[in-house]
Amino acid sequence: MSTRNVPAQIGDLPPIGRPATSALLEAGITTLAQVATHSRRNLLAMHGVGPKAVDILAAALAEQGLAFAAS
Repeated sequence: MSTRNVPAQIGDLPPIGRPATSALLEAGITTLAQVATHSRRNLLAMHGVGPKAVDILAAALAEQGLAFAAS
């Protein structure tokens, strides 16, 4: 899947880069609440989602009083 037409940011997700955004979109994840239902390990297993993107998501989750699901 080309990331050229993927928006840089979707829903209430922070900007995490087009490859990571594309991976989340493919998994049907468009909100921080949906991110919170996944573990850090699960997100890192997605092609295009790296440690930097997960760290950005973790900070955004913490700001909303949310956290990743347990592994």
